[in-house]
Amino acid sequence: MSVDTPVRSLDPTAAQVWRSARGPVLVLLVVLVAGVVLAAVGGGRQAGYLDPRAVDPSGSRALAEVLRDQGVRVDLVTRNADAADAAGPGDTLLVALPDRLLEEQAEAVRRTGADLVVVGTAAPELFADGVSPAGDVAPGTLAPECGLAAAARAGTADTGGLAYTAAPDSGPAVGCYPEGGGYSLLRVEQAGTSVTFLGSGEALTNDRLDDEGNAALALGLLGADERLVWYLPALDDLPPGQARSLYELVPEGVTWALVQAGVAVLLLMLWRARRLGPVVAEPLPVVVRAAETVEGRARLYRRAGARDKAAAALRAGAVARVRTSLGVPRGADPAAVVAAVTARTGRPGAAVAALLYGAAPADDAALVRLAGELDALDREVRRP
Repeated sequence: MSVDTPVRSLDPTAAQVWRSARGPVLVLLVVLVAGVVLAAVGGGRQAGYLDPRAVDPSGSRALAEVLRDQGVRVDLVTRNADAADAAGPGDTLLVALPDRLLEEQAEAVRRTGADLVVVGTAAPELFADGVSPAGDVAPGTLAPECGLAAAARAGTADTGGLAYTAAPDSGPAVGCYPEGGGYSLLRVEQAGTSVTFLGSGEALTNDRLDDEGNAALALGLLGADERLVWYLPALDDLPPGQARSLYELVPEGVTWALVQAGVAVLLLMLWRARRLGPVVAEPLPVVVRAAETVEGRARLYRRAGARDKAAAALRAGAVARVRTSLGVPRGADPAAVVAAVTARTGRPGAAVAALLYGAAPADDAALVRLAGELDALDREVRRP
């Protein structure tokens, strides 16, 4: 005997799932790669740039050690309050990354009374009145062309980066390494102190210190006093109330771009998502004999030790057959079925009830006996 059993559609395979999800996944990967590229491109200078502790090419460990060998005390500070407390008249205060400072922090640096050396700032007016940027200058080796002692001794050096100019009323000023309408090195005298602007910090790095006159220029600018306060502003050093959240730091255009990308990804997911329709009946690709189905289910019951379920299935089938043979209604209760079987076979009602509705077999042998007894009862009921 064979049966053609309709089955329900199976869940999508891994290939179908991938085909449905690859669009959103690819969009997400593009967004992540773009974010990494933007972070790499816009990440700014290296982590060790002008750090007197760093030994990488962009660091300044070599310069700090040379200054110490020359008898200059080098003190590193990273907080604005520490710089204001540490530096004073008679000291040199190097501001290595000045564009990290807010206006009030720059003002605190000016109030120290120390001689300032400011490297590569785009806002020189925060450190000296009347000084303004004159544009960018391509890094390169320039001649000093000035009378400043430190620059004259150094001769040609790696300068460039930014150029500065001083207004006539800014005080005594001297410019060196002219380029692009300004000076890569500009010193102004104000309030009894000097402020020196250096357009590029390349001459102070480990990689370039021993080139041209870079070492002589660095020692002349930073070693003039017995004590050098090396101020390397930390990113998290902000005045109270000036800290901003990550959301506030993100430009508005980037926020809207991310929102639009999210909407696009959502629409793509809705478009490519698997649409669930009604259940479709599909014929089996092959004809399976009923006996094989029964044997397969029996093996599953045996492997699981489910004698109670196997016995319940056998009894349910026997009850359905005898009820049909005896004309007992489908909704009849067990007592009516037992009474009809007893009247037909003459068996005791208790024995029939125990056989059709009794307890589950205790072992496999009892299950086999139950199956045989149910078959015998079925034959006896159907006997004319």
